[in-house]
Amino acid sequence: MDAILPSAQQVRAAHDRIRTHIARTTLVRSEGLSTFLGGDVWLKCECDQHTGSFKLRGATNVLALLTAEQRARGVVASSAGNHGAGIAAAAQTLGLPCTVYVPSVAPAAKRDRITASGATVDASAPHYDAAEALAKGHAARTGITFVNPCLGMDLLAGQGTVALEILDDLPTVRTIVTNVGGGGLCGGMGGFLNDAAPQVTLIGAQNEHTNAMARAIAANAPADDDHHATVCDGLAGLVDHEMLAQTRASLKRIVVASESDVRSAIAYLWIEEGIKVEGAGAAGVAALLSGRLGDFEFPLVVVLSGGNIDDAVHAEVLRGA
Repeated sequence: MDAILPSAQQVRAAHDRIRTHIARTTLVRSEGLSTFLGGDVWLKCECDQHTGSFKLRGATNVLALLTAEQRARGVVASSAGNHGAGIAAAAQTLGLPCTVYVPSVAPAAKRDRITASGATVDASAPHYDAAEALAKGHAARTGITFVNPCLGMDLLAGQGTVALEILDDLPTVRTIVTNVGGGGLCGGMGGFLNDAAPQVTLIGAQNEHTNAMARAIAANAPADDDHHATVCDGLAGLVDHEMLAQTRASLKRIVVASESDVRSAIAYLWIEEGIKVEGAGAAGVAALLSGRLGDFEFPLVVVLSGGNIDDAVHAEVLRGA
């Protein structure tokens, strides 16, 4: 049976390949969460990554492994925003043409990061799944490489470097909580942990308006996205068979917080920790603060996957806190 998750060796190779192009983000102890929960809680600040999100890791690894012919043609991607920013930044660094399809509702903070890296942006799609269809059609017409935001061993190996850094900085970690959309981050992290640190429990977090993966796992079948308006725009999108398989192979369980839980977590992280995160990046903390996470062991690490939130949205969340 072919492996569906990267090995620890593949993740380490990816880290060696991309480390000069990414930030090694900090792992900081949260005094507030540690006191509240009665054990050591740490925050992995991927919101401080160069593009404001972990997505730069997988994007850089994928593009670095393209052939010379593929590089000459360029790449096309679909994105809720952060994957596009990662692909655009990596393409700029490596000198590749790049086109990104995003939904019309994508936050301006994310679209601006993409255009700042010189990529062509198409924001005509009404939601993420429509943007993906347009991007795949573009690739089919032109022969340009489509870089999926959630799938592919090279992409997963790059995302898995988040877990590698956590384990390097905190070898005693017993639980890691990460947000889940299409399963790219948890798939990469899970592959590394299954191989290098099977004693670590990886738990996924979503919110009620972006819970396609939780529904897919419960039904053991693909799930559509209902396209609800949500502060967790980065977790939107349908779940297909491959996404479901890699997520089931990586997570011990998945929990779903409410929209208000995530908003409270965004406010908590800014007010108490001084960290600005987007909705997707706050999903893990929302699971913790709401008591929905269930049983776990300390030390616990929560991945703050991204910080690309529009200023107006952030201010509105804080006003409602």
